[in-house]
Amino acid sequence: MIKFFLWGLIMIRTQIQLTEEQAERLKKMAAKRHLSVANLIRQAVNTLIKSNTAIEDAERRKRAIAASGRFRSGLTDLSTAHDKYLSEAYK
Repeated sequence: MIKFFLWGLIMIRTQIQLTEEQAERLKKMAAKRHLSVANLIRQAVNTLIKSNTAIEDAERRKRAIAASGRFRSGLTDLSTAHDKYLSEAYK
């Protein structure tokens, strides 16, 4: 593994294999945006990572919504007095 500094960040050199079409399209996209192909690929990787995180967040939200209302505390004023109950629980 080869590491080097770029823009104050530790970068790890890696190799990927692209089809001719992928390589050509990346070169054209990078040129149009005045970026290097490597920078364009880093941006794409960041976008992929963020979208995966968004999916994970959406899945967590979906599970939380599915769980809401499935449990009963027996307290009739929980929605209005939740702060009181929380402070009592964490004394």
